[in-house]
Amino acid sequence: MPANSSITKALTFAEDSSKVLGLVVGGHTVKPGMYIPRAEAQSPPDLSFNVHSNSDTYMVIGIDIDAPFPSLPILGPILHWIQPGLKPEITSNGQSTFKVSAPFVANYIGPAPPPGSTPHRYVFILYKQPADFDGSKFAPSDGKNLSNWYRMRFSLDDWIVKANLADCLAVNYFTSN
Repeated sequence: MPANSSITKALTFAEDSSKVLGLVVGGHTVKPGMYIPRAEAQSPPDLSFNVHSNSDTYMVIGIDIDAPFPSLPILGPILHWIQPGLKPEITSNGQSTFKVSAPFVANYIGPAPPPGSTPHRYVFILYKQPADFDGSKFAPSDGKNLSNWYRMRFSLDDWIVKANLADCLAVNYFTSN
């Protein structure tokens, strides 16, 4: 399992309400650690956050940090989503919701812990996207879905370097099995 110190650091953001990424999953507004039934989390979440600049572009990364079992995470973390090209739109309450303006790097896959597993943590981390980021350099060709082979043992630390990302801006997570 990769060290992934960036995941550990990002999870501390969930303790500060000003750094919690807004997630709506299956109609549920997620508070950090909330349980969401597996069947209700099979579509990408809606995202919101009070960003500092509406002219910037953002990226979200979703990861299962407990695969295949929380007590034995030998295949984890498993990448569940990399979505660049998130453009903020201000809502009436002053919060920014994100609209997708670019193809995914890794298509969203919902929770799928093995039978008998306790709930896994599904962590979503928001980053400011570098202006020169080109997702096509990392995505499967022709908009194909990313193979599970490339999702297992995902190193967020390595991805941060490859994509030239700065520190995370916000995080949230839910549990599911």
